[in-house]
Amino acid sequence: MNSKATRKIGFTKMHGCGNDYIYVNTMEYDVPDPSKAARLWSNRYKGIGSDGLVLIGKSSVPEADYTMRIFNADGSEAMMCGNASRCIGKYLYERGLTQKTEIRLLTLSGVKTLWLHIDGDTVESVTVDMLEPKLEDESQYLAHRGLSQGTFVSMGNPHFVVFTDDVDQVGETGRILEQHPAFPQRCNIEFARIEDDGTIRTRVWERGSGITQACGTGACATAVAAVVTGRAPRTSQIVMDGGTLTIEWRESDNHVYMTGPATFVFDGEIEI
Repeated sequence: MNSKATRKIGFTKMHGCGNDYIYVNTMEYDVPDPSKAARLWSNRYKGIGSDGLVLIGKSSVPEADYTMRIFNADGSEAMMCGNASRCIGKYLYERGLTQKTEIRLLTLSGVKTLWLHIDGDTVESVTVDMLEPKLEDESQYLAHRGLSQGTFVSMGNPHFVVFTDDVDQVGETGRILEQHPAFPQRCNIEFARIEDDGTIRTRVWERGSGITQACGTGACATAVAAVVTGRAPRTSQIVMDGGTLTIEWRESDNHVYMTGPATFVFDGEIEI
């Protein structure tokens, strides 16, 4: 007889353009070891199945309303996830935790402002102020390390964007580039192609998760890289495996704004 005490935690599965996470409201449930939980629950054969675990909490600082912590499928903690932030906005509003349509969300890469676009009682889409991209001139360093064919952009987390006709190399090359010595903390990798209609087809290798259907910060980094390399205007449609995001890099404040959908999948309980 197993005498080990167990308890149940309620969770919600959501996705943004196919980028799927397990969401837990820590105002109701405590997750004592989120890194371990992310590894176990994210397993698509033996767990719930996801790209990672997201914890929603109440902010203790006046600059923000709520907090987000995100753990990748390998248990590592991420700085930020644009798709997850949109899902949190939908979760908070449609589950009756807030009536605000402008929400300030505290992440490890700063406070992000969410604007909810409402139709009736439904959040149809969310715009997120992803703040300013960081474009440190790392070209010489990266070239020295053998990475002269891409653009490094930080959106609060590191991204390396490669423009290529062969975006399907994401599985083979993405795995290698994530672990490249040029990135001591590893890196998110995007392979992007400018299409005839001006959209940008992008495939993502996400640090700690592998190939994902979409990546919000990756879409932002791709749009910024397209502008700085003269490939696209400041507003673009980023077409990823799981859907399309609209990205605007405004000249007025140098901030990147991401707009896209968020979707509930199912609710459940899991024992820990």
